Amino acid sequence: MPTSLLLSTLVLAGPPVDVVDFELDVQPVLTKLACNSGPCHGKARGQNGFQLSLLAFDSDFDYASIVQEGRGRRLFPADSRRSLFLRKPVGSVPHGGGKRLDPNGEHYATLLRWIEQGMPRRRPGAPSLAGIEVDPTDRRLAAKETQPLRVTARYSDGSSRDVTSLASFQSSESTVAKIDDSGLVTAGSIAGEVAVTARYMNHFAVCTVAVPLAWEVPRETFEELPRWNFVDGHVWSKLERLRIPPSNPAPPEKLVRRLYLDVIGRLPTPDEVRRFVESDVPLRERRAALVEELLERPEFAEHWANKWVDLLRPNPYRAGIKATLNFDHWIRDQFRRNRPWDQFTRDLLTAKGSTFRNGAVTLFRDRRSPDELTTITSQLFLGIRLECAKCHHHPFEVWGQDDFYSFAAYFSKIARKGRGVSPPISGSEEFVLVGTKGSVEHPLTGETLEPRPLFGEAPTFEDGDDPREALAAWITSPENAFFARTMANRVWADLMGRGLVEPVDDLRATNPPSNGPLLAALGDDFRDHGFDLKHLVRRIANSYVYGLSSLPNDRNVGDTRNHSRHYRRRARAEVLLDAVTDVTGVPERFEAMPPGSRAKSLWTHRIGSDFLDAFGRPDPNQDPPCERTDDTTVVQALHLMNSRNLARKVTSDDGRAAELAESDKTPDEIVEELYLSVYARLPDLEERRIGRELFESDGATRRSATEDLMWALINTPEFVFED
Repeated sequence: MPTSLLLSTLVLAGPPVDVVDFELDVQPVLTKLACNSGPCHGKARGQNGFQLSLLAFDSDFDYASIVQEGRGRRLFPADSRRSLFLRKPVGSVPHGGGKRLDPNGEHYATLLRWIEQGMPRRRPGAPSLAGIEVDPTDRRLAAKETQPLRVTARYSDGSSRDVTSLASFQSSESTVAKIDDSGLVTAGSIAGEVAVTARYMNHFAVCTVAVPLAWEVPRETFEELPRWNFVDGHVWSKLERLRIPPSNPAPPEKLVRRLYLDVIGRLPTPDEVRRFVESDVPLRERRAALVEELLERPEFAEHWANKWVDLLRPNPYRAGIKATLNFDHWIRDQFRRNRPWDQFTRDLLTAKGSTFRNGAVTLFRDRRSPDELTTITSQLFLGIRLECAKCHHHPFEVWGQDDFYSFAAYFSKIARKGRGVSPPISGSEEFVLVGTKGSVEHPLTGETLEPRPLFGEAPTFEDGDDPREALAAWITSPENAFFARTMANRVWADLMGRGLVEPVDDLRATNPPSNGPLLAALGDDFRDHGFDLKHLVRRIANSYVYGLSSLPNDRNVGDTRNHSRHYRRRARAEVLLDAVTDVTGVPERFEAMPPGSRAKSLWTHRIGSDFLDAFGRPDPNQDPPCERTDDTTVVQALHLMNSRNLARKVTSDDGRAAELAESDKTPDEIVEELYLSVYARLPDLEERRIGRELFESDGATRRSATEDLMWALINTPEFVFED
């Protein structure tokens, strides 16, 4: 018998097996051919009357669909080759999916033998798939170099099988290294590191492929780089592996602006810039002192709380204005008190009482079913997106419906008293408490599921206890690495311009971090220091890496993942609007807010603001968690150029432009003051000349020249971007 016909039954650690097994042999072929993928028969209602479970997550369902459904018309054991199950994919009869199967290939032979053997469901004594391995797991490739991967399946009886021909592959960044269907990796011409994921059935294995730059970098280049804390060592190790030298340090004026915007979300004043830039204290000590000062300022809490109200706040027209306002106050109070992150999480997930007295309860007023609470909890606090597992096995992860609904069972005993929600008003008070009844059933089997964590062991609880207490204890446990690493990754992304994992709340085997050892170290450090947010911000902001320039050198210009330079990004909408207020000296006016309120203090996105809408605050009708994008748009540029509100601020009689024009400062001093206010730096010689000419032009007054220069500086990328 040809080798190809034996491949599907060849067991490397045991004798050949003749009987084809549906789960071990047939379903892997269907998955490889994408028959059970989302666009084909794996979608919700199948295709042309034939439905399979997505990516073979339900073997019983698939077997019934193929063998029993439609009175068995898909199979013809009397003449196996005439089975519709084979004729359609080989193209001998019309097939919407086209030709998927080679009649002379190994996969066809496997399916044919299965039909000839009577379509057995399970082979007697057949093992179960325990996991897969990929070889190699780590590889450095030169540009255009290739590397074949081998995927081995491991079974419960200790046997193994080469399943490379049945595995599917994906590269996290195909421009760095791509992979074909056979498992052959080909390096590109761009330096970087990628994760090549092999999938076989519902198991994954990852090979890390590094493609360094072609020319060696002297070892001394990296050995001589400063290491101010462990962050630097991990980044330098990764850059050395890729032969990418980092950029030079950012100048002090860039660094002070970056620190103020990142840590407290506002621009430094001219005096604060001068104090930092002109100090004789060594830069490292100077920066550390400024970081400590900023961490203790009230703006720190408002800035970081504003990030989290995005992710948690409900629509007030659904949950109620008073409940939403109380929730906003509760979140901000937690940050003002620098509440440890594990305590914040436990208090939120176990909240009970009145929506008018305990703001945290609003989470359970807005999210009213266990499945809704499951998705937001796992995504925000564990970085695990379970939404797909609600309906089928997760296509990119190990989670299935059993995992989803067992997790959801922790929320099954939540009870509520009150009138509930009645959009668009929902003004009544509601009480959240622990009930005596409640359960979660598997949507397919109808089985009542007991609460179970996604992995590991959670504390047990007795009847009458609140199951959420056990869940919160498991989530915040020091042994749960996902909890600490998810928050560490979010903070890293906020300070460094890009997460070690992107998206920041999608931690999974098929989306590995760009620097795994660094993420692990940050998570451990965060945990070991009591889940203190200020400590985490301090650790990152005091690293040498944080102070790198955003200007690339000739070797790191293509690096967008490994932090060989600081990554520029557009400031958040609220930060920009508050910056406009500070530069112009004219407060913003907001409905439903006290006079002089900052944009970061808004308690709902329902408060109108054309500026905030233009610069990408979340849609108030969008369901949280709402991650913003930092994209730049034509609308933003047009708004800065044409906004009547901005013109009012610039030309106000009570604004900074009027104040400077009426002062005894010289034109050069006015130009200098504006540059310090807007850019946190002094103008260079050419900029001084251009600014002076505005005051000397025909028909110009001190007031008009000052206003024109202020408006021009605000309308530049240097103002809009954090550098």
